[in-house]
Amino acid sequence: MNEKRIQTNRLLLLPFTKTMATSILQGDDEELVKMGLSFGDGFPDEDTLETIPKIVAALDLVDEPTGFESWMIIRKDTLSIIGDAGFKGRPNEAGEVDIGYGIVASARKKGYGIEAAQGLVDWAFSQPEVNKITARCLLANIDSAKVLEKMDFKEVGRDDEMIYWALVK
Repeated sequence: MNEKRIQTNRLLLLPFTKTMATSILQGDDEELVKMGLSFGDGFPDEDTLETIPKIVAALDLVDEPTGFESWMIIRKDTLSIIGDAGFKGRPNEAGEVDIGYGIVASARKKGYGIEAAQGLVDWAFSQPEVNKITARCLLANIDSAKVLEKMDFKEVGRDDEMIYWALVK
């Protein structure tokens, strides 16, 4: 991976390693404390704990993080982890990657979601093999839809549960 971290105005995004993800799943913050990090208020939340086994499975497929797995979202001012964001694997043959993100409840409605997602979009579009980023959100998740709209994602479809989005390079 050519970048080991992404920095935005208020956030630091660090790629999960298998050790970090496994430690969080077990409620063990020792590895993170060694790095100067702490769990933010409400981290890990239920969504994160549901996602971490998928993160571990994705990391099992690579020798080291490629950037197309998941990243921890960390507030720079407190070095506390407030969420996770990332991609659901390497680009497909059409150069498409799917992005997802989640912020703990205590840190929502402060612009962290859009800041983290924009950092990842900028990183992804700096990778020559990425041409398009897709996303999806539940119909009821108005806040997530607003984030995607602000980032110029275009709605490309919907079904009974989800709205589907795309952003072309």
